[in-house]
Amino acid sequence: MDAAAVGARLASSVIGPLVRKLFVHEGTGAGLVPEPVKVSGLVSFRGEKRVLGEKELRKVAAELVARAVGSAGPVERPVAFDEEEALATALARTLRALGDLDMDDVQAVRLGHRALARRLRDADPRVTFDLSDDAARLHDTLVDVACLHILHFFTQRSTFVARTLVEQSAQLDDAVNRIDLLLERTPSPIGEDAAFEARYAAYVIEKYGTLTIYGIDFTHSPAEWPLDTAYLSLELGVGERTRQLPIRADHVLEGRDRVLLRGVAGSGKTTLVQWLAVTAARQGSTAGQGHLASLTGRVPFVLALRTLTHSWHDLPTPGRFLTAARNPLADAQPHGWADRVLEAGRGLLLIDGMDEVPSSVREKAKVWLRDLIAAYPGNLWLITSRPSAVREHWLDGQGFTEGALAPMSTADVNHFIRRWHSAARATDTSDWELLDSYERSLMEAVRTKGDLSRLATNPLMCGLICALHRDRRGFLPRARKDLYDAALSMLLSRRDIERNMGLTDSIDLTEEPKTQLLQKLAYKFLLNGKSEIDIAQAHMIIRHTLPSVSAAASQGTPEQIFRHLLLRSGVLREPVPGTIDFIHRTFQDYLGARAAVEEGDLSLLVLRATDSQWEDVIRMAIAHARPKERAVLLSELIARGDVAAPRRRTLLHLLAMVSLEHATELEPSVRARVEERAARLIPPRSSAEAHDLAQVGPVVLELLPGPENQEPETAVHTVLTATLIGGDAAIPVLARYAEHPDPTVRSHVAQAWHRFDTDAYAGEVIARLAGDDLYVEIVTPAELAAISRLGGHSRLRVGGGLSPDDLVHGLGGRPLTCLWLRADQAPDWAWLAAFPDLHTLLLDHSPDPVDLSSLTVHPRLRTVGLDPRQRTVEGGAPHPRFRLTFIG
Repeated sequence: MDAAAVGARLASSVIGPLVRKLFVHEGTGAGLVPEPVKVSGLVSFRGEKRVLGEKELRKVAAELVARAVGSAGPVERPVAFDEEEALATALARTLRALGDLDMDDVQAVRLGHRALARRLRDADPRVTFDLSDDAARLHDTLVDVACLHILHFFTQRSTFVARTLVEQSAQLDDAVNRIDLLLERTPSPIGEDAAFEARYAAYVIEKYGTLTIYGIDFTHSPAEWPLDTAYLSLELGVGERTRQLPIRADHVLEGRDRVLLRGVAGSGKTTLVQWLAVTAARQGSTAGQGHLASLTGRVPFVLALRTLTHSWHDLPTPGRFLTAARNPLADAQPHGWADRVLEAGRGLLLIDGMDEVPSSVREKAKVWLRDLIAAYPGNLWLITSRPSAVREHWLDGQGFTEGALAPMSTADVNHFIRRWHSAARATDTSDWELLDSYERSLMEAVRTKGDLSRLATNPLMCGLICALHRDRRGFLPRARKDLYDAALSMLLSRRDIERNMGLTDSIDLTEEPKTQLLQKLAYKFLLNGKSEIDIAQAHMIIRHTLPSVSAAASQGTPEQIFRHLLLRSGVLREPVPGTIDFIHRTFQDYLGARAAVEEGDLSLLVLRATDSQWEDVIRMAIAHARPKERAVLLSELIARGDVAAPRRRTLLHLLAMVSLEHATELEPSVRARVEERAARLIPPRSSAEAHDLAQVGPVVLELLPGPENQEPETAVHTVLTATLIGGDAAIPVLARYAEHPDPTVRSHVAQAWHRFDTDAYAGEVIARLAGDDLYVEIVTPAELAAISRLGGHSRLRVGGGLSPDDLVHGLGGRPLTCLWLRADQAPDWAWLAAFPDLHTLLLDHSPDPVDLSSLTVHPRLRTVGLDPRQRTVEGGAPHPRFRLTFIG
């Protein structure tokens, strides 16, 4: 059930009494108090009238969660059973911020319940970091509903009503006068701009507010699903700072105004672009909450670079953004509107698919970006690309931070599987029990079958796996090529059958002729460097191909055959009238590779091998090729790499290596030559080489050297390679580096914990970490429990998902000497007394001032590290006995 619907089902008789427990009730004479009362003085868990402790506050939050879950009923459960406790902890932490509000009850009512809720969430924006998307949305809904009842409680207090009647009349007069004055001073185009922006925002929400969940639409169900239901926020790494924790994708613009985001095909880059655009367009709802505060007031411009392929000679200026994006509102925009938006620094520019730009004009696109940034500073920029399309640090000169979408973790995959089957159940209510069994068996298969878990690394592949698992009643292909074969078979031949669609256009094509025609289209796309083409060009391609496809030639004209493919194949689409593309670039590459092999264009494939747009094509061509063709193709890749410049040599040899995954039958001598060339690239000497090696897959783990006689720099990049590959097979490799003499190497080993099974990694790797010269990072309750079972660690860095109570209960009495926290981890620091050996405290930056005066109660604390930007409250600086250092 949607989180908003859950909130609507919570009756005031249920939530009201719970909310009132958070506040001290008025005693005798309270009605005589003439002055407003601070909210922080009313809460029942702070101040002189404290009646609730931390444990009781937690119980109130847990009861709110339980009532919300219960209101949804057993069938439409909004969050999983195992997330209720984490959700209650997060809610308690958010409600705790009531005790820090520096406003009175009148000001709170004037603020409104939604703004008050935002204020509470902003106090600790990372509180939902470790929750699933569903749980995070329910958390936000419960905060909204609680704030509504909190303000209602304030208005019922005896001191409130009389005092506010006169005030509210004066405020209304003042508000009217302010609006009149604003209208007098505001130039007339602004009003026109505001009206257009409202219309434009509605269009963005409608256009980008749905996603295709591959595989769901093979039965009697819609092809698209609400973005809020389908969106899955994946993990990404941003920057190269040693101590940086991974973040969720929707946090990518938190504290960053320019980001270049890399991700493989199907990893969710375009989905993230859609989600950010819709979130910004919604303004008053999700935008402005915590990590999304930077999107408030932003106007999103979605520029999919594939739509600009017809006009590289004339890349658009802001006034033509909407025209270039084929937005139907382009002609309605007020003159100069885009310029005014960007000049004011209100733009959110989402440049999707730099890899779609032909390599020959990619530098021209870079100049275009540079000129736009120079002309319009202060806006937010997100550019997406496949990893190999642009070199590392490509946009460093323009101040871009680089990030990379990580492969889906086991938790992400399980969450996706649950969500996919929930969507399927919503459209097939007659088959719930069977779908439940499929869901359980698939999660078990992904957990236990290594070949399947290696495939389930991004949302596209997970969607195909879910669809095929259901379609084949629990049986799945074991190789990537077989997975694509089966998916295309579903799309091309079974889709109409399952939808009970007859011959609506008198054309009846079987799977094979459809495939032949589509692969010819895909190959032409590739040869011309296009991701989309005009329908007229498609008609011409079909016209030239039809004579060789006799099963289709007799059934209609080229235009009729093409129309049939567009409407019935499930592989093509018409994003805007007159233009076609494939539903996903992966299918275009797969079909194009098959055409290249069938036409014998092996030399052409080798010639295009250094073009990033052909990388996946060549890998699929190896899968399609017969054994002799495969040997020729791989041998020519190796030979060309042997004589190429260093960067291209690395690219070609690694491409040959990664293609071995698809070489089910290959001459042993050719395989040996490929592996020998790849071994020369190991160990990696840069993060770029580490990412390239990781693309090869688990086979690289067998080639990675141990720590013996390795320099720290190469050891760090070897650890990074194993971390990026992931999976159970990587754990023994990383365990070998747990005792490396260099602390930076061991720090990278410790930071990899979140990418693996918590307990397995703790037992095999964290337990072996040598020395007390590095910080072990813990961000989840499971990691806290695991480090506690290991007897603790002398140095810990704690993420936002753990409260002081969690740390005291989980680590009290352990030999903790150095602790690294957020500066706003707690309003006071008395709880640190639970760690008598603590002598160093490091605090990450917090936007709000912090009070450090209570640190004096700790007997052994001597060093306090602060971010240079950190502010402290007046009189709340550290005691002179502390040595103050700066971190950053």
